Amino acid sequence: MSNKLNLIQAVTQALDNELELDKSVVVYGEDVGVEGGVFRATVGLREKYGETRVFDSPLAESAIVGSAVGMAINGLKPVVELQFMGFSYPAFNQIISHVARMRNRSRGRFNLPMVIRAPYGGGIRALEHHSESTEAMYAHIPGLKVVIPSTPYDAKGLLIAAIRDPDPVLFLEPKRIYRAFKQDVPIEDYELPIGKAKLVQEGEDVTIVTWGAMVRDVQKAVEIVSEKDVHPEVLDLRTISPMDRDAIVDSVKKTGRIIVVHEAPKSFGVGAEIVALVNEKAFLYLEAPPTRVTGFDTIFPLARGEHHYIPTPERIASSILDVVKF
Repeated sequence: MSNKLNLIQAVTQALDNELELDKSVVVYGEDVGVEGGVFRATVGLREKYGETRVFDSPLAESAIVGSAVGMAINGLKPVVELQFMGFSYPAFNQIISHVARMRNRSRGRFNLPMVIRAPYGGGIRALEHHSESTEAMYAHIPGLKVVIPSTPYDAKGLLIAAIRDPDPVLFLEPKRIYRAFKQDVPIEDYELPIGKAKLVQEGEDVTIVTWGAMVRDVQKAVEIVSEKDVHPEVLDLRTISPMDRDAIVDSVKKTGRIIVVHEAPKSFGVGAEIVALVNEKAFLYLEAPPTRVTGFDTIFPLARGEHHYIPTPERIASSILDVVKF
């Protein structure tokens, strides 16, 4: 059986599922309990499971993540919500110094089965620090998995997998598509493998690697170039770390071209890592220079300027045609 859910509803259903099946799961964060979260991802869960399992925390991100470390070491599975990715920086010390290192520090004696959820990305005309896309910064930390769903189906399956994972996962939710569309999502629980990309569309002219909210924009760009008889292959990375390197390399060997599309700034981003990978593993297959279509190397603009920053289907389509014609 399935029901039609948007992405935020799929997140809620995943949390509900794991709270019901596993008594060690606890969910908390800023406004998570009484209000049901700033985007209502946890609405109804406090009433259903009680205030000892779904509850509000102080407005202190370092304390939220730090307390989750202690809980995870002592047998719980905390799922904490940081209201926005841009609010994660006060917790960075906890994440890099403790969350990502505990298994190594204890030589495998302790692992941290914990999830840090955060809405991320722009497109909702928000205030400063509400639209960050700094996934590359966190993917650079060994010991931390970084997952970004692009559909309701993926959001539920990946979040369940993240909660059940024995190691820490940063689960980034693209808020621009929280309520953008609905999809059939199984009512029962299921897992999607962390570290496995999804082939969104087969093609032979160019490989496009993307993730999160940008998947929909890439699909719109593909519709534009298909009218010119250009047929891209689209990979949704889904997991930034660990990255599905084989899927990327195999696709580039097939198409001979690659474009990476992401919302984050261009320099030192995930796109740069993917281009380096292709140069190392598929250089002799390339028929055009690897290309990146990204945000700009600036602070994310305020509401009236964000439409200039986020890659549009038209900008993506133009790059596709340039690469194919090279």
